[in-house]
Amino acid sequence: MTIANRLKDYIDGRGISYDTVAHHRTSTSRQSAIAAHVPGSMMAKSVVVHHELGYALAVVPSTHRIELGTLQDVMDRRIGLASEDEVVSLFGDCDIGAIPPIGAAYDVPVILDDSLGEAADIYFEGGDHRTLVHVSGKDFRNLTMDARHARFSHAAY
Repeated sequence: MTIANRLKDYIDGRGISYDTVAHHRTSTSRQSAIAAHVPGSMMAKSVVVHHELGYALAVVPSTHRIELGTLQDVMDRRIGLASEDEVVSLFGDCDIGAIPPIGAAYDVPVILDDSLGEAADIYFEGGDHRTLVHVSGKDFRNLTMDARHARFSHAAY
């Protein structure tokens, strides 16, 4: 049960308390939430997008899908999904598909979907496919205080 070093250093450096939740290996955030017995609406899923000026981390609940057209309009930029090589270059200590939503730890701007709302607790990938990080909603909002907020997703089911 480990979390990525940069993420751990960032969270510890801000004095945020957290715990980790181990689960069997999964491929998606939604599967991780199910494996860890966590409500999907409290599971923050990260998607790395690129645009002409760099990258951004779009964060939605695992129960939602990003509306790329809406996100593009909100960001006022032409965007696309980042390639695996691009993700590795930004999040070198994380597995592909297990990117934490704490972009500040990696110098990547974050845009948070409003559907994450005021959840009392938030869970997110810790950088591998077997560990979730659990923080209070208040601490999550503290860790993502520089994030932009908008509505750019819809419920997937």
